[in-house]
Amino acid sequence: MKPATLEFVKQRFVEYYQKQNLIAPSSLEQREWGFVFFDAGSDVRMRRHMAFMDPQELSAYVKNLVPAHVYYSTAYYQTPSAPTMNEKHWAGADLIFDLDADQNVRGSYATMLARVKEETEKLIGMLTDELGFSRNHIKIAFSGGRGYHVHLTDIAIRGWGSPERREIIDYVCGIGIDAAAMLAPGAPPTGWRRRYVGALRDHLTWLAGLDPVEATAYLGELEGVSKRAAREFVADIDTILAKNPAALLQNQVGRAIMAAPEFENRIRDAGARADEPVTTDIKRLIRAPGSLHGGSGMRVVPLDIHDLADFDPLVDAVVFGEREVRVDMKMDFTTSLLGRTYALKEGTTSVPEALAVFLCCRNVAEIAGGV
Repeated sequence: MKPATLEFVKQRFVEYYQKQNLIAPSSLEQREWGFVFFDAGSDVRMRRHMAFMDPQELSAYVKNLVPAHVYYSTAYYQTPSAPTMNEKHWAGADLIFDLDADQNVRGSYATMLARVKEETEKLIGMLTDELGFSRNHIKIAFSGGRGYHVHLTDIAIRGWGSPERREIIDYVCGIGIDAAAMLAPGAPPTGWRRRYVGALRDHLTWLAGLDPVEATAYLGELEGVSKRAAREFVADIDTILAKNPAALLQNQVGRAIMAAPEFENRIRDAGARADEPVTTDIKRLIRAPGSLHGGSGMRVVPLDIHDLADFDPLVDAVVFGEREVRVDMKMDFTTSLLGRTYALKEGTTSVPEALAVFLCCRNVAEIAGGV
């Protein structure tokens, strides 16, 4: 950012934090805090290993120093302000899921946000309906950027280490699924069995829709599949689709299909695409609800489960106004905000203040006339 742009954005953050307080997490005194400030320059460093004894102390710190990004630990520590991790003395951690639009879909910002919300709703359904977690222990937050954070605060799982958390994230992401278990006869068609069979039928339907020559060539490239076996499978695919999918376990081509990367990707799509390292990390820092995201200027919004369906981040996470601000666009850029779509061309233009903050934080515009 140019100096004038940096000052413009920082002043907007000052105005916000003078009126708003962060939402302090439970057991505040056991949490480590980290901050990234506007004057960090190109060498961005986080100021961390900080702790606050009460919400008033935390609020005063943020109002005085006005950070660009605010994080707190998902972990609980005996001494959260200690300078090294060993000296902090870990005392447990919430179970966290991070769903980011970059992992789910490419497209416009609005499209990405809509898609990642679907993934979040899918994840919550798996956690409650299949894994038995209580909705009362689930907290959600829009990250202020491109996704959502889901916090499980049940004290019964607070002491889990990385291996136990790995089992949970593997389940929701569909990692390491055993085909024989999914297609076992007599197994109830629920949870992953239902998703697996659905994904398999979809994959076979896709294969049946290909030109027979193309389908045969695809199968012939799979490990252990001969050209003859590939041709026979393609010729008989309508009959195969009509059969119980469990029959594919006895078919060499069927087993190869289920082991192929393309089918594994389809399985991942059937699961919830959460960021695996975030869930397995027992000492993670995560954005604080109520803070502003320095990469978008939007608010990190805490949500109840029943509020998620109607939540529109491009309206509900926007905190700045509509007074006109002149900006220099660095490139053509199209985005939606506050219920409108803006198709902006490179050069100088006037936009609402909320959009100006967003564009400057995204580094696609500078304040017009700034040095």
